[in-house]
Amino acid sequence: MAATFHDVGQIRRLHVVLRGAVQGVGFRPFVYRLATEMSLPGWVINSAQGVFIEVEGQEAELRAFLGRLEREKPAVALIQSLEHSFLDAVGFSRFEIRESEGGAKTALILPDLASCPDCVGEIHDPSNRRYRYPFTNCTNCGPRFTIIESLPYDRQRTSMKRFEMCPECTREYHDPTNRRFHAQPNACPVCGPQLELWDAAGTIVAHRDEALQEAEAMIRAGQIVAIKGIGGFHLMVDARNEDAVRRLRERKQREEKPLAVMYPGYQKVMEDCEVSSVEARLLRSPECPIVLLRRRESAALTPLAASLAPRNPNLGVMLPYAPLHHVLLRDLGFPVVATSGNLSDEPICIDEHEALERLAGIADVFLVHDRPILRHVDDSIAREIGARELILRRARGFAPLPIQVERELPKLMAVGAHQKNTVAASVGRQVFVSQHIGDLETVQSLRAFHHVVDTFQRLYELEPAAIACDMHPDYLSTQYAMKSGRKTLAVQHHFAHVLACMAENCLEPPLLGVSWDGSGFGPDHTIWGGEFLLVEANGFRRVAHLRPFRLPGGEAAVKEPRRVALSLLYQIFGEGAFAMSEIASLAAFSTEELRVIAPMLRRGINSPLTSSMGRLFDGVASLIGLHQRCGFEGQAAMELEFAIPRPAPEEAYPFELGDSDPLILDWEPMVRAILNEVAAGVPSGPIAARFHNTLVRAIGAVACQAGVEKVALTGGCFQNKYLTDCAVRHIEMCGHRPYWHQRIPPNDGGIALGQLMAAAREG
Repeated sequence: MAATFHDVGQIRRLHVVLRGAVQGVGFRPFVYRLATEMSLPGWVINSAQGVFIEVEGQEAELRAFLGRLEREKPAVALIQSLEHSFLDAVGFSRFEIRESEGGAKTALILPDLASCPDCVGEIHDPSNRRYRYPFTNCTNCGPRFTIIESLPYDRQRTSMKRFEMCPECTREYHDPTNRRFHAQPNACPVCGPQLELWDAAGTIVAHRDEALQEAEAMIRAGQIVAIKGIGGFHLMVDARNEDAVRRLRERKQREEKPLAVMYPGYQKVMEDCEVSSVEARLLRSPECPIVLLRRRESAALTPLAASLAPRNPNLGVMLPYAPLHHVLLRDLGFPVVATSGNLSDEPICIDEHEALERLAGIADVFLVHDRPILRHVDDSIAREIGARELILRRARGFAPLPIQVERELPKLMAVGAHQKNTVAASVGRQVFVSQHIGDLETVQSLRAFHHVVDTFQRLYELEPAAIACDMHPDYLSTQYAMKSGRKTLAVQHHFAHVLACMAENCLEPPLLGVSWDGSGFGPDHTIWGGEFLLVEANGFRRVAHLRPFRLPGGEAAVKEPRRVALSLLYQIFGEGAFAMSEIASLAAFSTEELRVIAPMLRRGINSPLTSSMGRLFDGVASLIGLHQRCGFEGQAAMELEFAIPRPAPEEAYPFELGDSDPLILDWEPMVRAILNEVAAGVPSGPIAARFHNTLVRAIGAVACQAGVEKVALTGGCFQNKYLTDCAVRHIEMCGHRPYWHQRIPPNDGGIALGQLMAAAREG
């Protein structure tokens, strides 16, 4: 498309190169409108490297154009760099939008974005031709990462290429003044994807809007409906129906882990949950993640099923983000469970025929559509920590946007950890971190891992010089790297956590990294997890760690906090520990169980040593009677956090650091004090608060001894809001500068970024 201009005496030509999330966001029509308004002839083009612009005019006009380009850009666009130069004029007579070019792949792929207000208004407007159409989108919203095949981002390189646009959609697509100009997924009821309702055998029951209304009737009737969305399938049931929720848990094999809830609108969320300004922004953002909110204590609450989040004061809440959700939830008028369409430990289903097989016996019916999903992308999860957002699971809305680093990196790939796996790749000064893949426990998960690795290499035409992985030789991601035929670098798990936090915060050494999680393979072949690492220019030094204890039964102790508690007691009291029947964790064992476990502790058989802070949380939760067996990862630690009363007491228990090298954070004085309070009948809430406070004081003590200003908090333990909030305040009070995560998860979802940064250090 082109606009013709009169001769305005143009004397210079402005050449602009924009890099970042500038494709698929309406940037070219924005530039067209701006240049047309300012009467500047020239052109704009998408390329695999970004957006290129040339305009001609008087220099003052061109500088004004540059300023407006940055100030008035589309809201969802992200400009990472803007390079410009003034050249001799060549005599453009009009402004035009040129066809996309190929080339080296450095442009950013935008994540899938929630429906914009304009599109939501259209699907609820009976007079609009897209009324109730569940695939409505424009340049400001809709699928991106889940439909793109290759760069640059054009319709013929997406899964929408099979849908030929009708004349009206074609007009919109080619009109630079229309918000659907070059909206690659653009479609309408005449020419676009359509819904079908299938029964459990795959027989078509209904089409189009009738299919949606039938699915809604099934949800009202307490049935489980598998719904194909943007990045995969959801399993949906009425969140108020206890029987339906329990049936979903049984079929999905997800006994106690909280289930996410999708609400019809923001106002109803406000009635049920406490929502801060940070949480409100997250809920209504274009990323639209699941946000962990604290439920109100009020009789006016929506009568949600008790089994949604057992013994959990928080609720994972999201708003409708796809047009299908907007129509569905408006029709229903009540919240629904919206959990991933999979069995536990498997990746989300993305294909309807695959879903029929993998979700057989779970879903009663399937609401599907014919727009292919090219890659699985789960819902992201976030919570407010330290008065800002923190991403706990980075997927839809955030991936695959990169982390910008301070210097040019060689082409590298990192394959992450075994749990909460992600992969990462570097292109120039950008590190692209994949969507959440999950735990590499199943054939399906490993297949998804391989698909993501292949996708990254294909999209960016990567030939990595090296692959970084975890030190643990049994991790499947590590084994992939070792068999790749490329140079590999094994990176210590907790060092990778710290480097990820450093990369996200643009930090340089020296720095103290507090890296606390459940487990990670240490260079001494023990299980680390309560680490204080001093990061220096040439590596790291372990300056302090939690006093080690044994895990009787190995992996069994990870699933049974009572085993950890018994180990702590045995280290303190020796054989006397087995006679302490008044302690909750000891009471949880049968005589026969103790007869098997006791020799493990006495002889160190099948009882690996660990310095894991995550396991210490488990042990304390067991000692005070909160939890003895875990149904999912982190359950005991979560309940320890949830037990903290509001307001929380500020006192802490004693602890010891000693004067060894490295320093040993000794938990024994604290555990003895906890046992005394348990014996005195002190409730679990104040004990939980003082336990957390003690750990916070320990961070301050080690930071003071390390003698560095910067302190980075990382690892899965810092998903804990109370721990992180208190640690940030205490570190500042001690005269240090705290740093923590925001867009990269503190858990193992951030490991790949840290591994890649370690490989970059090696040159």
